[in-house]
Amino acid sequence: MSQPHDPPTKLFTRDFLLAATANLFISMVFYLLMTSMAIYAVDRFNASDSAAGLASSAFIIGSVTARFFAGKLLVVLGRKRLMVISLCVFVLASVLYIFSDTMWLLLIVRFVHGMAFGSGNTAIATAVQAIIPPARRSEGTGYFGLSTTLSTAAGPFLAVVLAANGNYTSVFVFCTVSSASALAIALTMHMPEPPRLHAKHEGAPRRGSFIRSIISPAALPISLVLLVCGIAYSGIISFLAPFLISSSMAEAASWFFLVYAVTVLVSRLFAGRIQDRRGDNAIMYPLLVVFALGMAALAFTPSNLTVASAAALTGFGFGALMPCAQAIAVNAVPPAELGVATSTFFLMLDVGIGFGPVMLGMLIPHLGYTGMFGILAVLSALGIALYFQVHGRHARGTRPRTA
Repeated sequence: MSQPHDPPTKLFTRDFLLAATANLFISMVFYLLMTSMAIYAVDRFNASDSAAGLASSAFIIGSVTARFFAGKLLVVLGRKRLMVISLCVFVLASVLYIFSDTMWLLLIVRFVHGMAFGSGNTAIATAVQAIIPPARRSEGTGYFGLSTTLSTAAGPFLAVVLAANGNYTSVFVFCTVSSASALAIALTMHMPEPPRLHAKHEGAPRRGSFIRSIISPAALPISLVLLVCGIAYSGIISFLAPFLISSSMAEAASWFFLVYAVTVLVSRLFAGRIQDRRGDNAIMYPLLVVFALGMAALAFTPSNLTVASAAALTGFGFGALMPCAQAIAVNAVPPAELGVATSTFFLMLDVGIGFGPVMLGMLIPHLGYTGMFGILAVLSALGIALYFQVHGRHARGTRPRTA
C-alpha cells in the first residue's frame, strides 16, 4: 500500500484533460490558418507567391519571437497569468482577421497572432509537465501530444470545408470561437507554479542570466536534435502536395496525412511507456531510424506503396519522437526551470519547421523534389548521430527529476 508521502501517479486528472482540450483548440486554429492563409492572401489581396508565403510564415516568425522570451515571462508572470494574457490576445487576433483590409495589416495580425500562440502554447505545455507525475512523464507527454495530432487532421479538413466558395469569414469566426473556448478553459484550470518562484536566489543577477532566461543549456542538446528533424519534416508539410501533384498523384496528398495521423495515434499509445520503463535510448534510436527511412521512401519515384510507406514511417517516427524528446528536455532540469526548458524545445522545433522550407525551396530547382527528399533522408540520418553525441551515449535509463 502506498504511503501518504508517495508522489502521485494518476495521469488523467481534471487539469490534465482541460489542458489537452485547450491545446487542441489553439492548435486547430494554427493548422486551419496555416492551410488557408496563403490562398486567402491571393484571393483577397491578389498577393504574389512570395507575399502569400510571407502571410503564412509570419505566424511562425511571431511564434519564434515569443518563445525567446516566454521562459522569462513564465517566471515573472506565472504560468496561468501568461496563458490567460496570451489567449486573450489570441482571441483578439482571430477577430481582427475579419477587419484586416490591407496586406500589411494582415501581416501584422499574423505576426501578433503567432506571438500569442508561442507564449500561450509554452505556458500550457509547461503547466502540463508540472501536472504529469514524474514517473509517467514520457507517457503523459505522449497522450497530451495527441491533442496536437488531432488538430493536424481536423484543422486542414475544416479549412477546406469552411473556406468553400471563398467564404473566409466563416474560417475566422470558427477560429474566434475556438480561441474563446480555449480561454474559457484556461480560466478554470488550476496550474501549479514553479517552487520558490520569488525566492531571492532566483531573482539575483548572475553571469549569463539573460541568455539562460531564454535558452536552457540542459534542454538545448536534445532540442537541437528536434531542430534537425524539424527541418526534415518541414519538407513534408511544405512540398509533399506539389511533389505529388507534379507526379499526377494529387489524390495521394489527401490520404497521406490521414495515414500519418493514424500512425501517430497508435505510436503514442506505447512509445512513452517504453521510454518511462526502459530508458530513452530504447525508444529514441528506433524512432529516429524509422523517421529516416520514411524520408528515404519519398526520395524514390512516387507510387501508392512508397507514399503509404512514407506516411506510416514518418508518422511513427516523427509523431512519437516529439513527446519523447520533450520528456528528455524537461527531465534535464529542476521543476523551477520547466518553463525555459519547454520554451527552448519548442523554439528549436519552430525554427526547424518554420524556416526549413526557405532553405529547401532553394534546393528544388537544382535537385528536384526527389533529390530534396534524398537530402532530407541524409539529414535525418545525421540526426541519429547527433542524438548519440548529445544524449544517447550518456543515457542509461529514464530517471525523472522531482526536485
